[in-house]
Amino acid sequence: MVDRSVLVSGGGIAGSTAAYWLAKAGWSVTIVERAADTRSSGNPVDVRGAAVAIARQMGIWPRLAEAATGVERLVFVDADGRPQATIRTRQRVDRREEVEVARNELVSLLLEKAQETSLIIRDDSITALHQDGGGIDVEFQRTPSRRFDLVVGADGAHSTVRRLAFGPEERFSRPFGMFVGTVRAPTPIEDPRTVLLYNEPGTSLAIHPAGGKPGFAFIFRGQHDFDYRDAEQGRRLVESTYAGGGWLTTLALEEWGASGNRYFDAVTRVDVPQWTAGRVVLLGDAASCISLFGEGSSSAIVGAKTLADAIAAHPDDHTAAFAGYEHTHRKHVRPLQRGAGIASRLLVPKTRSGITMRNAVLNAAGSLRRGQRTKDELRHRNEVD
Repeated sequence: MVDRSVLVSGGGIAGSTAAYWLAKAGWSVTIVERAADTRSSGNPVDVRGAAVAIARQMGIWPRLAEAATGVERLVFVDADGRPQATIRTRQRVDRREEVEVARNELVSLLLEKAQETSLIIRDDSITALHQDGGGIDVEFQRTPSRRFDLVVGADGAHSTVRRLAFGPEERFSRPFGMFVGTVRAPTPIEDPRTVLLYNEPGTSLAIHPAGGKPGFAFIFRGQHDFDYRDAEQGRRLVESTYAGGGWLTTLALEEWGASGNRYFDAVTRVDVPQWTAGRVVLLGDAASCISLFGEGSSSAIVGAKTLADAIAAHPDDHTAAFAGYEHTHRKHVRPLQRGAGIASRLLVPKTRSGITMRNAVLNAAGSLRRGQRTKDELRHRNEVD
């Protein structure tokens, strides 16, 4: 077999998964990752649906199950911490069919698997791409230039590969009118199975137990001009938006201001009309970011496997491989993107009446479910008798 090489830009969920499967298909894989190490902040993520089978095939499912947060419900509280409504966070009763884990746990496991068969370049990034009929010459910030057959842009919503090969970010990124910040919390919450969330109009503050490593999440609406590279701007936006809030806001802001490892960004929807440009293909958030509101982690795993399978099926025809991947995975992504608006209205209602209405609807739905369970139990007892 002729040695075929691929560069994967981004060592996150999508990039690491793609690297693992491409190496399994016989490709020489290099990963370039901007970060020097894996960040510890960020929202926990779900692995469910088709992503579960892929995780099992990669041999990481037992370790994901061990790292599970164990969260089962989201409880909405008022400014005094009193419960107002509850919603189940698990889609399936069977714990073997889905898992929620800290994002850094999932990334670390996937990257560990990729590292077994791939070369990883850390603390570096791509600065230029030069394509011709036979391959791509890639220039890096620190590493000497190299030539590859293909390049996979799996480097997130602010993708460098997308900017170099497709055009400026503004052409593809659509602001959602919301922002999210996360930071570690100082102490565990009382119930390790419950996320607590407090709303004021246009804002939410949540504390997630995260399997004993709790974290705060600030999610709020706004139309601010924002530069994701300006860390101080993000810090100030959170502090000005949440000043004077109730519940655990004071504690959360203290942690936010003191931490050296916080995450902040605008919630965005990335929409690229075509995911390929010659020998370059986009994957994960770089191609179709559904940001905070959706199943981005599971979708990234599924998309990476779909891409690797398509390339394995057409090793000498990247055009056919990329077209097959895009055709298949777009059908998977579309319904997830449509659900983003519903999730945002649930977590961050715009008005106080919206908060009240949400809580009333959830409580009514909960009463119906409890009533149905009671009927089912009585029916079962009668059948047994």
